[in-house]
Amino acid sequence: MKMTVSKAMVEALKKENIKVVFGYPGAAICPFYDALLEAENDGDMRHILVRHEANGGHEASGYARITGRPAVCIATSGPGAVNLVTAIATAYADSIPLICITGQVNTEQIGSDAFQEADITGAAEPFVKHSYLVKDPSQIGRIFKEAFYIAGTGRPGPVLIDVPMDVQRATIDFKYPEKCEIRSYKPTTKGNYVQIKRVIKALEKAKKPLICIGGGVFASNAKEQINELANKMQIPVITTMMGISAFADDDPLFCGMIGTHGVKRANYAVNECDVLFLVGARVGDRAVKTPLALEKTTQIIHIDIDPAEIGKNIGADIPLVGDAKLVLEQLIELSKPLEHSEWIAQIREVDAKRELAPAPKNTIQPREFIKKLSDALPDDAVICADVGQNQIWTCTSYAFRKGGRLLTSGGMGTMGYSVPAAIGAKLAAPGRTVCAICGDGAFQMSFMELATAVQHGVDIKIVVMTNTRLGMVRELQTVGYDDRQTAVFLDGSPDFIKLAEAYGIKAVRAYDEKTTEQALALLKEPKGICLVEVVVDKDMPTL
Repeated sequence: MKMTVSKAMVEALKKENIKVVFGYPGAAICPFYDALLEAENDGDMRHILVRHEANGGHEASGYARITGRPAVCIATSGPGAVNLVTAIATAYADSIPLICITGQVNTEQIGSDAFQEADITGAAEPFVKHSYLVKDPSQIGRIFKEAFYIAGTGRPGPVLIDVPMDVQRATIDFKYPEKCEIRSYKPTTKGNYVQIKRVIKALEKAKKPLICIGGGVFASNAKEQINELANKMQIPVITTMMGISAFADDDPLFCGMIGTHGVKRANYAVNECDVLFLVGARVGDRAVKTPLALEKTTQIIHIDIDPAEIGKNIGADIPLVGDAKLVLEQLIELSKPLEHSEWIAQIREVDAKRELAPAPKNTIQPREFIKKLSDALPDDAVICADVGQNQIWTCTSYAFRKGGRLLTSGGMGTMGYSVPAAIGAKLAAPGRTVCAICGDGAFQMSFMELATAVQHGVDIKIVVMTNTRLGMVRELQTVGYDDRQTAVFLDGSPDFIKLAEAYGIKAVRAYDEKTTEQALALLKEPKGICLVEVVVDKDMPTL
């Protein structure tokens, strides 16, 4: 069928069942936007106008993480495309499948420093699974089919498609491929049978086995399988930050988050176990600070879809490449019920409680507020934590019960992620409560997205922890730089309640018991956007 490339791009998105796209237009992407308008008018697709290109990427990220499928973000050439790089890098670090479509100057202008020209494929190269600069209009169908296949298979990640204006305007005979095969890209999915048997033997022999869940469990949609295996073999479970909410906090086998900012019980379990079973976890530096010491005392089993991750940060005695869901199903089939009551009791003896620093008058203890928030919101709520002190308070104090979900930027640690990610998550799951938790520093990196939420009627809940400081950096300067605090004071910040009201958003400031009750009541309302500012002492520690 004859049509323009821009129209073919829209048709390709339809073929991939894309219902929502996030973007910000500009001249170099206008031909595509013109074709997109027809799809919107027909009710086939919804475009969400963001207020910054990076936030468009974060919103697509939140959408992809809830649906489990690649999501689409769009930007124009030059500064628009370059603004998107932060979101691309954030998605790459956490293995989130994105299709990033950017406009480009006309083909004959490439390399001439034309107005709003930027080599986006080159700039984004370290942070994408693959990228395309489309020069042959007839290849647009193949390129889109490959892009979705690459983004969503193997270890998920972002794929960039850069399309010059003249290519978008070209007329072609368009036919979308029914299937995709790339000779050089054949990700392993099923686990090697011999290695599967070795894993089973090691787990059955272990006296003190421990499962460590990472974000790969979500990427492979393996929550059900990891829960079944752990309960069948009665193996205690810990998570990395990215694995939080894959296992319910109230399950007797759950021991908490590992790492520098993790909980005492989880870190104790790691140091005492004789077999550590890593599932979709890359074992970053914030999870295990001294991997060599652990390698000497513990047999390590590591499952990952990406062979490059196995052995990268910690040695593996039994490496197993494959999709976590398929591998776990193989393990469940061959495993037998076990009992580790003494080992579980030993871990449970470790005090999981944390001494909370008292909150001065007219301020709130942040951990106590987050605990109350987890009791107030539905069990299946989606919590989008930002980066900084608020992230650690959320990860270690919010009780994620069965059905709940945590979204956060773990690998890149991108401030400003939570509000746009919450918008994307809510659009993907309109029937669930979605709450962004951020600090006043992170909130000011993306609060322009309040306009996006209002314009498109996206009923997210927002909690802003206000201490007028970049709290985690301030702590670092206090401990590591002889208390020489610089560039961490957020003086000049707006009144967040008035700011919310300027957008027509209900807002409450919590600073004592009475206002905390009012804040929680507002956050519990199922409909409507709302903002709660929680006043936190400027000296409140992270841990």
